[in-house]
Amino acid sequence: MKSIVYVGMDVHSSNYTLSCYMVENDCCFATVQIEPDYKEILKYLAKVQENIGEPCEFHCGYEAGCLGYTLYHQLTDHDVDCTILAPTTMPFYKKNEIKTDKRDAMKIARCLAFNTYHAVYIPTKEDSDTKEYIRMRDAHKRALKTVKQQIMAFCLRYDFRYTGKSNWTLKHLAWLKSLKMDALMREVLDEYLQTYQQLVDKVERFDKRIEELAEGALYADKVKKLSSFIGIRTHTALALVVESGDFTRFAKANQYAAFLGLVPGEKSSGDKINRTGITKAGNSHLRRLLTEAAQCYGRGRIGYKSRALKARQYGNTPETIGYADKANERLRRKYYHMILKNNKKHNVAVAAVARELACFIWGMMTEHTA
Repeated sequence: MKSIVYVGMDVHSSNYTLSCYMVENDCCFATVQIEPDYKEILKYLAKVQENIGEPCEFHCGYEAGCLGYTLYHQLTDHDVDCTILAPTTMPFYKKNEIKTDKRDAMKIARCLAFNTYHAVYIPTKEDSDTKEYIRMRDAHKRALKTVKQQIMAFCLRYDFRYTGKSNWTLKHLAWLKSLKMDALMREVLDEYLQTYQQLVDKVERFDKRIEELAEGALYADKVKKLSSFIGIRTHTALALVVESGDFTRFAKANQYAAFLGLVPGEKSSGDKINRTGITKAGNSHLRRLLTEAAQCYGRGRIGYKSRALKARQYGNTPETIGYADKANERLRRKYYHMILKNNKKHNVAVAAVARELACFIWGMMTEHTA
């Protein structure tokens, strides 16, 4: 029978720190620091194999971080068993306040040996590529928001106040272009406006491309189903599909909500029960998108379906539409009940709606729609 060697890897862009652990010896050994290259890891494993002097099986692992899935694929392509560990699921003891790369590598090796972690889901190449495109679009959207704030702050500093109803309309942009000011100040505002227009054009182009990606055979059916919910359009639906991956890996709806960090935390002891805000663990990007979608449930009448929602639901099966309508009515009713009856704050109600919306999404994607 082969001995099993667990290899913890503390990886950074500048170096890798590796440490081995064997259960029968109950100690870490061969702790080294190497160059950030998977080939160096392969050489290290061969050297450890030689020193042990008998056939052994290696299980490698590293924490999810800035290196993404690249190292995982490089090792698995060379038939090396590798796992990416979710950092928030690994045990943490406050007494261990001395933190070094060596200690981290040893900790990862022990976590692998005793299975005290949750493995990170590895997406397909198509899902990973689409996720990167969506996040790139969202980064430009945030940059656009920043430029808008800079333009408004610039105008306020020099007491230029727009008296129209809404900002960033054609009238508002025409007003910005017609402002009379010194030559250098005019140049500053023109540069801001040029950056604004470039970002607007880019975001529009990215959104069209996302629509094209969503219409592909791989995603079309799933995106169409998710778009039946209030507040979820193509961009959000596609992000949910590619970043969640296989929904069936979550045994229950609450597990999916926990993956998004939308479940409440708890600090209880004895008879004292103390519930805290949402954990905010897991996928922050999807959590933000669902929270934004949940905002829509605070607008409109209970049971009302807008023309846009009906258009998005068109083409789905009656069962899918019925399930989505049930969810939409329940969530809108829940929001108004929390606000009007329980006097909850808006953000608290939105977080609660987002959590339950995540549960309905899980039900839709796993066909638990009864």
